[in-house]
Amino acid sequence: MAIIGSVKQRYEDLSLRQKEIALGYALIAPSVILVAITLVYPLLYNFYLSFTDVPLTPAESPTWVGTEHYVTLLTDPEFYEATFNTLVFAFFSTAGSVVLGLFVAMLFSKDFFAQKLARGLVLLPYVAPTIAAAFMWRWIWDPAFGIAPFYLGDIIAIFTDRVDLRNTLGMVIAYETWRYFPFTFLIILARLQSIPEELYEAAEVDGASRFAKFKDITLPEVKFVMATVFLLRWIWNFNSFASVWLFTREVPILGVFVYQTGFAQFEQGYAAAVSMIMLVFLAVFLTIYVKWALDW
Repeated sequence: MAIIGSVKQRYEDLSLRQKEIALGYALIAPSVILVAITLVYPLLYNFYLSFTDVPLTPAESPTWVGTEHYVTLLTDPEFYEATFNTLVFAFFSTAGSVVLGLFVAMLFSKDFFAQKLARGLVLLPYVAPTIAAAFMWRWIWDPAFGIAPFYLGDIIAIFTDRVDLRNTLGMVIAYETWRYFPFTFLIILARLQSIPEELYEAAEVDGASRFAKFKDITLPEVKFVMATVFLLRWIWNFNSFASVWLFTREVPILGVFVYQTGFAQFEQGYAAAVSMIMLVFLAVFLTIYVKWALDW
């Protein structure tokens, strides 16, 4: 009771400004504690595991091996292959979803018949369950029974042989682009609809073409939003695991590589080291990108 009384007395002695600051700290304290428990502690523990060999039996303690896992990374061809695939996958799937989202958003920026219904249909790939979307694409591109190989091979005759394209990096990029372009579509559409119509009317008076209006009005207005969406999608795609794992297990990206290393080969210390390298790369990329593209 004495401690509570002392704290209460100190609080009453504070100025109004100091009380407001103390209240602010008290309000954000639960969120800070929650973040520390769910994010900071696992991050620090993962950093510790990256310097150890983790035994299979929980009763045994991890064995300290120092920087052995990080040295092994430098000579591991599977790690380099997964890194290359991840960079290609993250860049093209992110760029594809942003460009496709911009194109569809421009189509929806003007009113037309059944616009709300069409907008709902466009959102279907994003709101559909991940496992349903992945298995649907696997069925569509099945070399024996899929609709796409039938039309491309037997009807249009683009492919002479029934090739299984599901296990290629290009198909994974196409799937991820289709799956998540509605997210970029929504963000860009919101920005497009906030552009004053007077800008386009003035451009028409000056005789500007459609391309000129897009280049001089639309693109400058949405470029910051596009850069922000690109950053968010890059982070998600670089860390992607579930959607790729459900679609195919033959395209090694870093998320799949970490999972297989840690839970299939039971090398959790090595997997922790790979995940720390991924974190460092994302931190460096985020710092450079924010300064260069977002100009924060």
